[in-house]
Amino acid sequence: MLLHGARQLSDGELVAVLLGTGSSREPVGVVAQRLLAEVEGLRGIERAGIASLSACVGVGVTKACRIQAALELGARVAGSPLSPGRPLRSSADVDAALRPRVRGATQEHFFAVALDAKNRPLSEILVAVGGLTACAITPSDVFRLILREPAAAVIFAHNHPSGEPAPSEEDVAITERLRRAGVLLGVAVLDHLILGHDSYFSFLDAGLLNTDPGVL
Repeated sequence: MLLHGARQLSDGELVAVLLGTGSSREPVGVVAQRLLAEVEGLRGIERAGIASLSACVGVGVTKACRIQAALELGARVAGSPLSPGRPLRSSADVDAALRPRVRGATQEHFFAVALDAKNRPLSEILVAVGGLTACAITPSDVFRLILREPAAAVIFAHNHPSGEPAPSEEDVAITERLRRAGVLLGVAVLDHLILGHDSYFSFLDAGLLNTDPGVL
């Protein structure tokens, strides 16, 4: 790494750097390659928990924690923080801030971004963390948190742990319920994003969200 830089290292070599040492029977490079094989590559490392990583021979809990810490640092660097003074101009702004944080998550995370009248972020709210396939939320749960802010509008986002951002029937239904609740409460629902591993889906961009504040 000192001679050629991190970008020149293979996946196995980067993992070996994080592990630091191998086992009494195997050098670190062999342990790193076996770990990648057992979890099916870097995406598998991203999805695996500490228990799964530490179960690999030669890894253990301390090295697994080190790997998880490196992944979290990478996600935080990759994400573009939502700036309170900068209006959100497109779905891509929200995606850039949130998708890196949940790209490898094995549970659904449902976010609400409260906005002022000029579409500037007031707060980013993690409404719920669900299971492998869904977050159990209701409009009352969501807007109870949003109305703590002087919000004029809100953008919702949640991830699909499968990595596929296409909306389900449940996603379509809850988006419409949230939109209707927003009309009644005077908080415009501007968009709902579904975050996948490598892309996202926007209800607004797809023309599936009626943003007329007077239409129930």
